[in-house]
Amino acid sequence: MAGQGKIKTILTQKPYLITLALAGILVLVAGAALIGLSWENKSENIEIIEAEAPAIILVDVGGAALKPGIYELASDARVNDALILAGGLAKDADRDWISQNLNLAAKLTDGAKIYIPFQDEFNTNKDSPSQSKGESLNINTASLAELDQLWGIGPVTAQKIIDSRPYAKVDDLLEKKIVKINVYEAIKDKITVL
Repeated sequence: MAGQGKIKTILTQKPYLITLALAGILVLVAGAALIGLSWENKSENIEIIEAEAPAIILVDVGGAALKPGIYELASDARVNDALILAGGLAKDADRDWISQNLNLAAKLTDGAKIYIPFQDEFNTNKDSPSQSKGESLNINTASLAELDQLWGIGPVTAQKIIDSRPYAKVDDLLEKKIVKINVYEAIKDKITVL
C-alpha cells in the first residue's frame, strides 16, 4: 500500500504525468495502427508473377524422316528441333542435299513444312535444273543452281533463300526480306513451297 500512496502523491504534485502517460499510450496505439496499415498495404501490392509458357507452333515434317508427322514445338524452335522430334533422318535420306540445302538452325514458323528428300529424289546435276517446263520450283527443296535460274535471283540471293528455309508460304520471301517486291512479282507464279 505504501507504493500506491507514493504514486498518488507524485500524481497530485505533478498532474502533467497523467497527460504524458495518456499521450504515450495514444502514440503507441496510433503507431501500431499505422504499422498494421503499412503491412496490409504491402500485402496488397504484392503481385504474383507467373512465367509465361512459350507459344506453341505446329510443324509438318515429311519425307525421309524416321517418324514423319505434325509436331508441336515452342515458338522459338529450330529446324533441327523438329527433326529430332521426328526421330532423325531415315537411312535413305539424301544427306548431301540436306547438308547443302537445309539450314538446321533456321527458326520455324507456325504451319511450316520441312521435307527431307530421299536419295536420288532430286536431280543432282546442277547444270540442268530439275524444274520441268510448266512446273513450279519448290523454294524449300530447290538447289542453288535451280534458284539461280529464276529472274532476278543470283547466287547470293539463292544462298539467302536456302539459308532461310523452311518457308510456309511463297510470300515468306518478302516477309523475311529475302527478295525485293519487283523480283517477287516476277517469280511468284514460278515458285511454290509444296
